[in-house]
Amino acid sequence: MSPTSSNLRTVVVDGLWRNNLTFVQLLGLSPLLAVTTSAVNGLALGLATTTVLLVTNVVISLVRRVVVPAWRVPLFVLVAAALVTAIDLLSNALFDDLHEALGLFIALIVANCALVAQAETVASRRPVVESALSGLATGLGALGVLVLLGGLRELFGHGTLFAGMPMLFGSGAAAFTLNLHLSGMLIAVLPPGAFFGMAALLAVRARLTQPRAESPR
Repeated sequence: MSPTSSNLRTVVVDGLWRNNLTFVQLLGLSPLLAVTTSAVNGLALGLATTTVLLVTNVVISLVRRVVVPAWRVPLFVLVAAALVTAIDLLSNALFDDLHEALGLFIALIVANCALVAQAETVASRRPVVESALSGLATGLGALGVLVLLGGLRELFGHGTLFAGMPMLFGSGAAAFTLNLHLSGMLIAVLPPGAFFGMAALLAVRARLTQPRAESPR
């Protein structure tokens, strides 16, 4: 495997798992805990976050050689704010019900420290392909956690899974809804359920990444 391929593979693994935005860096927890009452809410916010990270990284990487150092951070925030505003307006126009469910948490994407961190440590220092891949992997890593936590809370809270898919993909997506006919637990979709669910996911990840003790000889 060439050094370039190896480096790109490291970037992907870091974004998806090893340095996951929410599991490891613990950034963007406010929208994560507030929005994930269902899998579709987590999916929608995850897609928006991934889009912003990807496009921001590409734009910053393209102009990195001509940006005055003193204006780096304001430029990062300006680019992210423009993208978030466009996504917010677009979702309001095309996905009104979903936009109402997500509320102001789409706009709060711009306040996520991960955007500035990605722009500063990756996009402003690396080529376009590597920056784009890093943004995409980081966004998909966050999206996975959002969908997983939202799915767990929806499953234990309502006894359904992907119940709101028509809000995002149209009426034809209703076939993807799983109704498990469970009574559900109200606490799962209340704020404490978000903390319990996140704690459980963090515990599982810690267990999976825990170094295995060598067996005694």
